[in-house]
Amino acid sequence: MRVNTGEKMLTNEEREMVRDLILLPYIDTMVAKSLKEVEHSGNVLSRSYILAGRYIQKRIVQDVYQLRQALKQRNIKVVEDTQDDFITYSMIYYRGYQERFGITRDVMRTEISLRLTRYTADLGEALRGQL
Repeated sequence: MRVNTGEKMLTNEEREMVRDLILLPYIDTMVAKSLKEVEHSGNVLSRSYILAGRYIQKRIVQDVYQLRQALKQRNIKVVEDTQDDFITYSMIYYRGYQERFGITRDVMRTEISLRLTRYTADLGEALRGQL
């Protein structure tokens, strides 16, 4: 084992992976809630919305799995810690260290919005490929 301290600290890429792993369950919950609303809406396009929502949920599950595998390979474990009105905290255990990681509600909203936009764009690309 090398003693280079630079290798022991979390990289920016790893921090982004941790952030995404924390955010994805929130996104999944939001999509699930929207799907329930659509199911009961009686909307003419509800079947299409449900299919789109399930596609996004499937992508979220795939992303969570890939993130967990990548973090496991890097010997990084993320555990939900506490939550107050403005910040969600998680504990990160990595390479013999631990760190408390916090995300503010505003950052979460922005990141969730960006991520949902990406998932929707991916759905659009998949549909274009089928037409």
